[in-house]
Amino acid sequence: AAAPALAASLPYGLFGLAGGVLTLLAGLGSVVRYGAAAPVTGACVAALTLSMGGAEWLLHRYRSRAAVALRRSTTAGEFRVRAGRALGLCLLAYLALVAVLTRLAAEVWPAAPLPGTLALAAALWTALLLQATGTAWPAAACCLAAAAAESALLLGRITTPALAASLACGLAAATLLATAVLLLGRVTAHR
Repeated sequence: AAAPALAASLPYGLFGLAGGVLTLLAGLGSVVRYGAAAPVTGACVAALTLSMGGAEWLLHRYRSRAAVALRRSTTAGEFRVRAGRALGLCLLAYLALVAVLTRLAAEVWPAAPLPGTLALAAALWTALLLQATGTAWPAAACCLAAAAAESALLLGRITTPALAASLACGLAAATLLATAVLLLGRVTAHR
């Protein structure tokens, strides 16, 4: 029984590792790319850290709204639209929270450009949502791929930290969002 339990928990640990690497790169991407004299962009790390309470609350709100959509919908298509709307609203609310917290934290620490921070926030929140609904491997795989891609872009000095974060996290966020819309638009995902 221990081996299956360990295997079942593996994607959660891998997602945690990938999320940690991506968050670390959000703060230290410039240092990785340009060296120790580059600024640490702590505002985005502070914003992402402080936003976790809001993230969890919005995950709960999504689950609650999806349950209401399930009760009120008379067709699978109607449910898909309502669940998709709830997903979009909760994700946008989370991104707004991260943007406000980043702006506030930028009063104290340097901030990375907002698009990369928001792409990372979208990827992490959507991955957490997928995990909360029992779909852990896509979340882990996308975030691991993003962490590897962003690391390679920075260590290889291929692009700027802002562009590396926007590309890697943006692609991960888009993939995870498409996966969430597809999987969570099914009635059976909410039973």
